[in-house]
Amino acid sequence: MSVTISPKRLRREFVRKVRELSGQNLQLCYQCGMCSGVCPAVSNMDLSPRRIIELARLGLEEEIANSKTVWICASCLACTINCPRGLDLSKIMEAIRLLTLRKNVDRVRPEDISPQERRELPQIAMVSGLRKFTG
Repeated sequence: MSVTISPKRLRREFVRKVRELSGQNLQLCYQCGMCSGVCPAVSNMDLSPRRIIELARLGLEEEIANSKTVWICASCLACTINCPRGLDLSKIMEAIRLLTLRKNVDRVRPEDISPQERRELPQIAMVSGLRKFTG
């Protein structure tokens, strides 16, 4: 006998997990957009940090998972410093990355990186990239 879980319950569970892992209350965000305005990487993102927080608040995990934004976030804390509500968005982005990686979905595979690139990249960049993008 299989048990079906309602989409609404799954969304609430995602919000709970993000809150638990990040220690941040997503409901504090009032969508002012300051985080997106100060983000140095926003031009490379497909969804703005403000939009990611909005989707996370709604529990729309699948929409976030299909975005590259959480993987581009460098956790530079520019958003955190400028957030009028004191949210640490870098912790929220990290929590979302962890939840994705726990599903064993790797965002990069070492064998897909050309041998020349592997020789030229600093080892610390390779190690930190693999830690961030693989489960």
